[in-house]
Amino acid sequence: MKTQYYTATSLDGFIATEDDSLDWLFSLGDLSSTSYPEFISGVGALAMGSATYEWIVRNADQVRAQLGSAWPYSQPAWVFSSRKLPVIAGANIRFVSGDVRPVHAEMRSAAGSKNIWIVGGGDLAGQFFNAGLLDELIVQVGSVTLGRGKPLFPRRVLSPVLRLVSVRQLGVGMAELHYEVHKGNLARDA
Repeated sequence: MKTQYYTATSLDGFIATEDDSLDWLFSLGDLSSTSYPEFISGVGALAMGSATYEWIVRNADQVRAQLGSAWPYSQPAWVFSSRKLPVIAGANIRFVSGDVRPVHAEMRSAAGSKNIWIVGGGDLAGQFFNAGLLDELIVQVGSVTLGRGKPLFPRRVLSPVLRLVSVRQLGVGMAELHYEVHKGNLARDA
């Protein structure tokens, strides 16, 4: 079992625009031509921040049109938020706040032998990293720049903590970088 931050980023390191839009991403290809189908089949639980969850809520019609349901996951999800958020009908969601460590323990139990996916955002993935719980970063880099927005991973991580495992070209618009987190060498500055 691994805890993985699987995400897409612009070439200049942003996962969303300043207003949390992901429109830039959809023009780069479809999910079936990426590693997503294989990746999601190995996921047993997921965590997401409130901005990511609210994007799904705001774009429920678009999500439903592409994936057949307003909530695209069958796995249990933990949504980290300090605010009360609307509930998506039929979704297996737990709203939580605070330290990621006790929630991670619950997620491990629910995931069984499968992986935990940190869906987003970057700061939430950074909290798992700071707690020593993040095992991998799988980042799909799109051939666009946003200039500013929500950062991929707002943490200072110095080498050799992140070790590049593989690089894969995805069509003409994306490349996938797969990193392992070597916890014995954590040189970071939150």
